[in-house]
Amino acid sequence: MRVHHFVKLLAVTTISLQALPAVQAAEITGAGATFPYPIYAKWAEAYKQATGTGLNYQSIGSGGGIKQIKAKTVDFGASDMPLKSEDLEKEGLMQFPAIMGGVVPVINIEGIKPGQLKLTGKVIADIYLGKVTKWTAPEIASLNPGMKLPAGDITVVHRADGSGTTFVWTDYLSKVSPDFKSTVGSGTAVKWPTGVGGKGNEGVAANVQRIKGAIGYVEYAYAKKNNIAHTQVQNKDGQYVQPDDETFKAAAAGADWAKTPGMGVILTDQPGKNTWPLASASFILMHKNQADAAKGKEVLKFFDWAYKNGGKMASELDYVAMPPAVVKLVQDSWKAQLKDSSGKAIW
Repeated sequence: MRVHHFVKLLAVTTISLQALPAVQAAEITGAGATFPYPIYAKWAEAYKQATGTGLNYQSIGSGGGIKQIKAKTVDFGASDMPLKSEDLEKEGLMQFPAIMGGVVPVINIEGIKPGQLKLTGKVIADIYLGKVTKWTAPEIASLNPGMKLPAGDITVVHRADGSGTTFVWTDYLSKVSPDFKSTVGSGTAVKWPTGVGGKGNEGVAANVQRIKGAIGYVEYAYAKKNNIAHTQVQNKDGQYVQPDDETFKAAAAGADWAKTPGMGVILTDQPGKNTWPLASASFILMHKNQADAAKGKEVLKFFDWAYKNGGKMASELDYVAMPPAVVKLVQDSWKAQLKDSSGKAIW
């Protein structure tokens, strides 16, 4: 897929693929995380061609997705921040992981190639705290000896909306920087000490591209397909690593999906020489009691198809498909938790 076409695709925040007549085709609706939007768009297009069923997915951020599924205005919500088991219980929801990927720092520095600059989590935290304000600061220069860095100011770019990508970013920075944890903390929306906001991964990517000397954070597919320079990041084992599907897989290697309540595994700052420290799963939220059982089953059919047929498409965008053992856990949870109005399993 050509880059300019992909940029056009990302600029449209709703997947609404060419519809067949209503009598011939179903349509399922979802809303939430922008992190998985590129792969959901690709899956939706292929699924429409294979089955005639369309997906209308609003890429509005995890916070918006959680609100919409609670309000029952969509068939499923999507969030990169897993809900805690008590919150799922309170709202009558179940969740399952759909895809894994990675969040990356992105920069706009003339002459610096993608993957060339090295940063540590602590330095990134200090940049986002407003403590490191110049690219020539010794904290950055010492990590990149011999690299020509600009003398200008660093412009911090962050999300302006409730965001699972922000949760991943702030969860990681809170783990590696006690100062960041006590000052900003982690969550889908936090009070930033400095910087400019952008709506969605799309908005952050656009701001970083527009502002010289900027740094931001986006899901890797946005950086790769928009040709925005990302940085290396030092992981928990002290190794500087590049983001790709292999380092994302390495981060997920030790995850215990079965024993984590609600399968809400958080993959940031995992040990391992080859792990990307900002890896994440993205989760789907559905009501346990399905008022429209046929529509609920259509959602499950879409994700079942994606698990079985979407792996190659995922790797092309540097996402990581869920392993078969995890898919079985997910499908077992569908059978156990998702019921129609009479209490009968819909899967």
